[in-house]
Amino acid sequence: MLIHPMPDPIAIAIGPIAIRWYGLMYLLAFALFIGLGRLRVKQPHIAAAGWKAEHLDDMLFYGVLGVVIGGRLGEVLFYNPVYYLAHPLDIFAVWKGGMSFHGGFLGVMAAMAIWGRRNGRRLMDIMDFIAPLVPLGYAAGRIGNFINAELPGRVADATLPWAMIWPNVDQLPRHPSPIYQALIDGVLLFIVLWLYARKPRPRLAVSGVFALGYGCARFFTEYFRIPDYEVHFAGVTISAGQMLSVPMIVLGLALLFIAYRRQGSAAASTV
Repeated sequence: MLIHPMPDPIAIAIGPIAIRWYGLMYLLAFALFIGLGRLRVKQPHIAAAGWKAEHLDDMLFYGVLGVVIGGRLGEVLFYNPVYYLAHPLDIFAVWKGGMSFHGGFLGVMAAMAIWGRRNGRRLMDIMDFIAPLVPLGYAAGRIGNFINAELPGRVADATLPWAMIWPNVDQLPRHPSPIYQALIDGVLLFIVLWLYARKPRPRLAVSGVFALGYGCARFFTEYFRIPDYEVHFAGVTISAGQMLSVPMIVLGLALLFIAYRRQGSAAASTV
């Protein structure tokens, strides 16, 4: 049976200065945004829409603020309000981990709305552009969670080849849930979204596929993760992460419906 390696969360220490793996994973996420963005602006339909490489650095600045502030506030408000109410100074201890994707998603939308207003871009056009650039960054964050031994999985069958003991939890075999989420919510979603967005799509469609894809992927992978908390509704147990994923699924379906309905109406009007 595998045993979580429990690596030192500090990657590099120089005197009083410590660089943590969790922070390095965020730097990797931001680097992936820039790298993938430079590939995306070379796609003919993206270049035709006026997107240029120089937009990326400015967007990244706003996006970093949205991710950090939104992600942290999401963790505080959605997952652990009681703890942070009792330990308010820990709200600022982002190096310890604890970032909500759903909060970060809302934070990025707010940041991109501000950027768009200053640069004459519609919010949903911005989201259609950046959506394929996000999942691999999310995957990097989940690797950071794994290095920090955060988000342990539910108890697994001991015969599962990759069942893993997390010494900071107990001696039971568990699913390595951060790895599942990195691969499914991150890498798999990236592949689907990148391939879909390579061709011109109606406005809102790429954002819709992202919201729907992430919502469904996260709802599934939550079954393998120890929930932050659960609620019972109509005899069904649902975790906090699943509750927050349902609105994304609904949003994704709505955006796709609107996108293709508009496309159909536009096509009919030209006949």
